[in-house]
Amino acid sequence: MPKQLNNGNGQEKSDLDDGHGPSGGKLGSADLLGACSSTERPSKTRLRQLLPIAWNIIRTYWSSEDRWAGGGLLLAVVALSLGMVYINVLFSYWNNAFYTALQDKNQTVFLEQLIHVCWLVGIFIFFAVYQLYLNQMLEIRWRRWLTDRYLRAWLSDGAYYRMQLMARETDNPDQRIAEDVNLLISHTLTLLIGGMRALVNLIAFVAILWGLSGRLNVPVGSLSIALPGYMVWLALLYAMAGTWLTDWIGRPLVRLNFDKQRCEADFRFGLVRFRENTEGVALYGGEEDELRGFRERFGAVVGNWWQIMRRQKRLTYFTSGYMQAAWIFPSIVAAPRYFRGDLALGGLMQTIGAFGQVQDSLSFFVQSYKQIAEWCSVVERLSGFEQALERMRIQAATGSGVQRVDGKDTHLIVEDVDLHLPDGQPLISDVNLSILRGDTVLLGGASGSGKSTLLRAIAGIWPYGSGEICVARDARILFLPQKPYLPIGTLREVVSYPTPAGGVDDATLREALDAVGMSQFARRLDEAGHWALQLSPGEQQRIAFARALVQNPEWLFLDEATSAVDEATESRLYRLVRDRLAEATVFSIGHRATLHPFHSRHLLVQRNGKGPASIVEVTAAPEAARSSHGVVMHEKVAAMAG
Repeated sequence: MPKQLNNGNGQEKSDLDDGHGPSGGKLGSADLLGACSSTERPSKTRLRQLLPIAWNIIRTYWSSEDRWAGGGLLLAVVALSLGMVYINVLFSYWNNAFYTALQDKNQTVFLEQLIHVCWLVGIFIFFAVYQLYLNQMLEIRWRRWLTDRYLRAWLSDGAYYRMQLMARETDNPDQRIAEDVNLLISHTLTLLIGGMRALVNLIAFVAILWGLSGRLNVPVGSLSIALPGYMVWLALLYAMAGTWLTDWIGRPLVRLNFDKQRCEADFRFGLVRFRENTEGVALYGGEEDELRGFRERFGAVVGNWWQIMRRQKRLTYFTSGYMQAAWIFPSIVAAPRYFRGDLALGGLMQTIGAFGQVQDSLSFFVQSYKQIAEWCSVVERLSGFEQALERMRIQAATGSGVQRVDGKDTHLIVEDVDLHLPDGQPLISDVNLSILRGDTVLLGGASGSGKSTLLRAIAGIWPYGSGEICVARDARILFLPQKPYLPIGTLREVVSYPTPAGGVDDATLREALDAVGMSQFARRLDEAGHWALQLSPGEQQRIAFARALVQNPEWLFLDEATSAVDEATESRLYRLVRDRLAEATVFSIGHRATLHPFHSRHLLVQRNGKGPASIVEVTAAPEAARSSHGVVMHEKVAAMAG
């Protein structure tokens, strides 16, 4: 594929020219009503069905080049967690000895146990601190790797642009990368380590509780059945009942948390988009309309929040009562043995503590239900994102739509190209062009006829259509859209984009800025800022021409790239291109007649009734026939403007 020196992104250009790119408009009322109910809405997927989906996402890290460092950290975290379980077992025996000493009024043993517990507390704190510290270290390493993986996949093969064309299918990819990845990793580690610790805790304390429980004689008719370790069975039944009821009450939280992520992201995106277009809103006086839109988006957030509140209220009623009863229940069950003298006070306290540990381990699902619900929603969102990325990759790999093939470095050939809208409606049909190196071509036509879409197809980012575009694999191509993309950073980074700032010397950048009439900015290369908000549209377009001078492309495509400047400046910029990039092919889209003298060929997108448009080559306009006179006149105008 040819190296593209792309000056802009599809998203910004899309809502400027012909209306056939991705929509960046405001969310309508119909959209808001379904803002949390897209095609990607989670079904009543059960946890066991999500586990293999989650594993497909998680295992990528554990088979990566960072798996050994991550594995070492995970083993350390597991070891420290097991150490904390062992300390809890020692605490259980300490409870017995301590309360027995109190009952016996044995001051010597009482003081010994106080010293002993200080050591236990100190070791437990050490284990807890480093378990958290190493867990966070593993979390950030994993997040860094997985975020980079998603960013690469999103930015490869124009996937970000293709997904934007189908925005309703996979909403807010930025939120999925920035937030969902973080939530997936943090929740996965919390649930994994917590579940493992609950299991080990269960095994350790079941043995203790079994030994402390004794036998319970259960009358069955005229018989009496001795039930050994009855406290263990009671803890198991208690936890099973609590788990089933928790799942029954809290199951809707999975869907509600999925919707929450979407609604929050939509509201945040609206705020960011407003900030990026403050001048346009101010000029239109659209503050009230924007406020109405913000309120509608936030209304979706509030509505979802109320649903979560009501569901969590019911769940909290149950789980709070469940946890409180878990402390009272063993006291009631074990008290008869204490009053009969079968248990000392220390044994009673150890029994209550062991029952609590067993019940706590068995109730891991109950305690973690809210987090599990969030984890499920995050898995579904990331799974949908991965599936969309895979579809984009397959589309790019199979070459569906307009195909780019290797051609000669002296020609760019558009052969039998048909262009469609995303819904399949024909836009332009039977495009056949042959453009030679050094040609200057002007493409005109009515707004909305598909001129910019043709440039997208030549750039290889428009997937809807058929035909072939032949261009040299190593050709250096630069596209200048109507609204240039200016990254946030130093002016040096802005002018040299997409070349790394260090790849172009400052003298070249200053000379390019001076050539396009922005010499006052030449001393501000180190100044960082949001240049898209600081520079006027005309200044932004002159920055784009400075990039062209710096990067010296072989093929230069300009999509109404001078629409925001006056005619004298336009003449000056095109003259710069003609003088500095004399060997480059220039392909322009524009409506002004003043562009004719700078182009030797004139193409026109011609509508054919209600059917698809076609592109025809028209005879040179009078201005083009007198091109030398026209150029001289424009040079005079430019000199006067200078």
